[in-house]
Amino acid sequence: MIRILAIDQQDKLVIDPELSQLKLMKWHWVDFNEPTPEEIDLLSSHFAFHPLAIEDCIHSLQRPKMEYYENVTFLVMHSFVPGELDVNEVDFFLGEDFLVTFHFEDLDEVNYAWEYFRHMKNVESFKPLEVTYKIMDEIVDGFFPLVEELEDRLASVEGSERLKKADKSIMEDTFEVRRNLLKIRQIVVPTRDMVYRILESKRFIIQEQKRAYFQDVHDHLIKLSQMIDSNRELTTDIRDNYISLNSYRMNNIMKTLTVITTIFMPLTFVAGLYGMNFVNMPELRTENGYFVVLAVMLVMAIGMSVWFKSKGWFDSD
Repeated sequence: MIRILAIDQQDKLVIDPELSQLKLMKWHWVDFNEPTPEEIDLLSSHFAFHPLAIEDCIHSLQRPKMEYYENVTFLVMHSFVPGELDVNEVDFFLGEDFLVTFHFEDLDEVNYAWEYFRHMKNVESFKPLEVTYKIMDEIVDGFFPLVEELEDRLASVEGSERLKKADKSIMEDTFEVRRNLLKIRQIVVPTRDMVYRILESKRFIIQEQKRAYFQDVHDHLIKLSQMIDSNRELTTDIRDNYISLNSYRMNNIMKTLTVITTIFMPLTFVAGLYGMNFVNMPELRTENGYFVVLAVMLVMAIGMSVWFKSKGWFDSD
């Protein structure tokens, strides 16, 4: 589907004019929303965009970037499906008197901008750069709920009783959050760099007032980057705590088993000594020899236990 918003020579908003009439307009925004193959061909046949830019549109997903083609600035941005981490791409062809957006999925961010400018009364604010900013701002704002949700999950993991018990599911949750943070970071960081290029580019003649809006988007992306990096460090801390707690528990188990083994070593020696098949063993003919040996073994076990207890070897630290 192709939809068009344009401003005519009388500064009036025109909705969905014919493509042939676009040259008569002051400027126009053409949105390729879930385009058909025939509509995709218009990128080259009608708009005559650079073949490499068209190729990037068709073969998604491209890395967020900005490229220059003659009098057209080509931008690539990614948005996330609300509540999910599935990525959608939106491409911008930005010129002095036109904007063309292209996306294979129906995007809420583009739809919001469309409705916003379609119903606005002050058409002076309706220009290619303003539309580009509006869509970019909506996309970037959509990153925050995803990062904040992952941040909340980490906070719940950090304060969970499962962490104190070194539950294996803790690491599964933590690594899942870390993977998702990395996935978001792979979008946020190149987008941040792209917006910085826009701010520093000589191709964009941005007035100081408009520059403030793009600077705001860049600031949001910096904040997102810091939030992501901070939470990734937190996942590392949780992993280290888990490993430490697991090692601590294992050391206590090994200490307990070692103490038990040490107690049974002399008992095993005594039992093995009197289990030998020698004929001449006087103790075997003693009337109460069996009970005497049991008593000796019991005294040895109790004595060693008391000694270990006095050394604090039974304490769990």
